[in-house]
Amino acid sequence: MNESYFEGGLAGLVLYTVLGWLVTVITLGICAPWAITMLESWKVRNTVIDGRRLYFTGSAVGLFGKYIVWLILTFITLGIYGFWLGIKLQQWKTEHTHFV
Repeated sequence: MNESYFEGGLAGLVLYTVLGWLVTVITLGICAPWAITMLESWKVRNTVIDGRRLYFTGSAVGLFGKYIVWLILTFITLGIYGFWLGIKLQQWKTEHTHFV
C-alpha cells in the first residue's frame, strides 16, 4: 500500500486563511465562495492519498450560485436550513475533488 500524507505547512495555511477572511470581510461575504475554493484548492493540492495526488475542480463561480440559494433557503426557513449548510458544502467539495 502506498503512503498517504499532507505536504502543506503552517505558513501556507495561515496565509490562505487570513487572505480568505480578509477578502470575505471586506466584501461583506460576497467573495466567501472565492475564499472557500481558494483554501480548499490549497488543501487538496497538498494532499496525497495512497500515493495518488489529488486535484480540485471547484470554482468560485460554480459555488456562488449554490451559495446564494443556500443563503436564501436559510433566510426563508428562519435559519433552520443553516444546519445543512456544512453538509452541503462538504458534499460540493467532495464532488470536485479527484485523483490526478
